[in-house]
Amino acid sequence: MTSTNGASGGQAEPPLIAVDGLSVSYRSEDATVAAVRDVSFEVRAGETLALVGESAAGKSTIGHALLGLLPGNADVQARSMRYAGRSLLGLDTEELRRIRGEQISMIFQDALSALTPTLRVREQLVELYQAHRDLSREEAEAEALAALQRILPDAERAFDAYPFQLSGGMAQRVMITLAVALQPRVIIADEPTASLDPGVRMETLQILEELRDQAGVGLLLITHDFGVVARMADRVHVMYAGEIVERADVKTVFRAPRHPYSHGLLQSLPGPHQSRLQPLRGQPPDLSDLAPQCPFLPRCPKAVSQCRIEDAPALEPAGDEPGHFAACYNPIAIPLRGS
Repeated sequence: MTSTNGASGGQAEPPLIAVDGLSVSYRSEDATVAAVRDVSFEVRAGETLALVGESAAGKSTIGHALLGLLPGNADVQARSMRYAGRSLLGLDTEELRRIRGEQISMIFQDALSALTPTLRVREQLVELYQAHRDLSREEAEAEALAALQRILPDAERAFDAYPFQLSGGMAQRVMITLAVALQPRVIIADEPTASLDPGVRMETLQILEELRDQAGVGLLLITHDFGVVARMADRVHVMYAGEIVERADVKTVFRAPRHPYSHGLLQSLPGPHQSRLQPLRGQPPDLSDLAPQCPFLPRCPKAVSQCRIEDAPALEPAGDEPGHFAACYNPIAIPLRGS
């Protein structure tokens, strides 16, 4: 189900991605939205870190922040944000261009929207190679077609098509080709299987697993699909209202979640120890008007008086497993699933 952690000779390699204290807010004339608040994480070679949570939790914002793809009204602050030891903060457009695609790439949520609609697939792939490699047009076309053939069986037909002429599955394969063609060390996969039929979904996950396991790629998996998390992830960070509220290895999160939000998400999913589904009621808070209390308070069945009068809790060690942390004043004590 999961990969190795990139250790060699008993010593862990340094992380490919190391983020410490990332905060992102969006400014408008009417309000400031605190989309991501003091988030820290690492992604190592040959492993998958999953960021999970409901929509608007801040997951995609983190992926875009790493590549400098946020809009002009975004304010990005961090104590540090590094790729292979190099700071990603304050890079100019040309420095970011050299990193994108070649060192860190991204599979976007909606392939048909992410691909340029007025350019054939051929042009988009060739542009990638010519931007990063010293290749002639003919050489770039040959490399581009070969890359697409490794991902898509009917590559020749798709190569000369416009994105609107492709099915959702074919467009997704083109997007994956763009993401992996230059053999990056890190792939940010933002809902990589959303809206795909089961067969294409399985093939997409297999491609990502091969890149991770055979090429040692570090995967940052952004999703709300716990089935994908169970199959792909080594570690899980659960996000709520722009913050990480729980982090642990994947088995621990599924077996014994400590934060009521993580517990609620898993209770709403079918499983072998689930007699009936329990929906997670309520909505996430307005991130432009956060009260000085736990943001999950209005939806939490475990709330105590401290949750109402204190600032949001910090991540603290939780449970018996090393590396298990939860941000909760009254964490869940009973394992969710039999073990």
